[in-house]
Amino acid sequence: MKLTKLLMAIAIVTTVSFVSCKPKDDDIKAAIEAKIKADADLAPVSVDVKDGIATLSGQVKDDATKAKVPTLTADVKGVKSTTDNTSVTPPPPPPPAPVAITADDPLTKSVTDATKDYPTVKTTVKDGVIAVTGTIAPDKWKKLKMSLDGLHPKKVDGSALTIK
Repeated sequence: MKLTKLLMAIAIVTTVSFVSCKPKDDDIKAAIEAKIKADADLAPVSVDVKDGIATLSGQVKDDATKAKVPTLTADVKGVKSTTDNTSVTPPPPPPPAPVAITADDPLTKSVTDATKDYPTVKTTVKDGVIAVTGTIAPDKWKKLKMSLDGLHPKKVDGSALTIK
């Protein structure tokens, strides 16, 4: 009877020692987070560990940094596998192209060329604004307006124009 109790006690102690030797998820997470803190490029990466499976997520600045992410868990004791859910931050959109404003003299010449086929229309150019007067058909006004807008003035003012 004493021998049975002794063997049971040894079995319990052995089981407890094997279970307690396995790294805990919190310890694994702390080890990976320490590696992240050591590399400033990896700062936005977050870690979650469950049953020895490390999940890394967040956005990194470029593909080279993303390639470093799976290596974070390579030598951490207790990591069974790694899931990399990180993504590369998209680059910012390019700034809009500056608006080119044409000076009055070349603009006046271009406006004269654009309106030569419209004898009922008169134009003046002042400070980059094209003022259009006279009479024109709606479909012809659309074509003329597109031509004048293509010259890049500050504004095309057709408020004094009669469209019939």
